Amino acid sequence: MKARIVVTLKNGVLDPQGKAIEGALHGLGVEAVQSVRQGKVFDIEIAGSDQMLAQAQLTTACEKLLANLVVENYSITILEH
Repeated sequence: MKARIVVTLKNGVLDPQGKAIEGALHGLGVEAVQSVRQGKVFDIEIAGSDQMLAQAQLTTACEKLLANLVVENYSITILEH
């Protein structure tokens, strides 16, 4: 089974890396960009076919390792099973 986890900063949390990317894009002439928020994407393969078990295990992974719950949100999407 394949899953994708997307981790993003919570609204209101400053994103200096996103601001730096925004500035670099403007420097490259991509002026239409109004805002950039940086995040992380994890593509994970999981053995088995039980989606509920996979969701539970991925939630544990996010809460214990992949996301800093103080400043980040995460979403889990099962891509195929």
